[in-house]
Amino acid sequence: MAGKVVIISAPSGAGKTTIVHHLLQQEKLALSFSISACSRDARPNETAGKDYYFLGVEGFKKAISNNEFLEWEEVYPNQFYGTLQREVDRIWNEGKTVIFDVDVVGGLNLKKKFKDQALAVFIQPPHEKALEERLRSRQTESEEKIQLRIGKAKEELSRASEFDTIIVNDNLEEAFNEAEEVIANFLKR
Repeated sequence: MAGKVVIISAPSGAGKTTIVHHLLQQEKLALSFSISACSRDARPNETAGKDYYFLGVEGFKKAISNNEFLEWEEVYPNQFYGTLQREVDRIWNEGKTVIFDVDVVGGLNLKKKFKDQALAVFIQPPHEKALEERLRSRQTESEEKIQLRIGKAKEELSRASEFDTIIVNDNLEEAFNEAEEVIANFLKR
């Protein structure tokens, strides 16, 4: 059974994960989180099978060769992220709408794959400085990694217009409300 998908993408630090967590709590939307697979190790606050499927580099490459992914990408050298087909099937079999929390390239790849079945939402920070402040406040990354993410974010911001809708995350409550409304309208179609 094929259903609809909601794709939430943003540069790192724009607040997409916070918005996705809020949307998942809105029972009227009947959304279910698609757990992405990645090759990196879990961070201290992450749980395998809940936040990500942590496959390791070799495990990820094996899943690629077995055609298990709807989409995947090597975001940084040997740092892979992807969407497993079985995750989408699991959620549709539950009669729910899939919600993805993915980077910009992954979001655009999913939109190409699902076409009209997908709503692609870009979460935009109010300004680039806000991204840097949010990345630094996490205190989970080295300066080198922060600079890598800032460089990637600038590139990702240039692709916002390729999404179905852009939500500026200047005020979190307003961003929550706008995301709920956009998704509810999409699901009615």
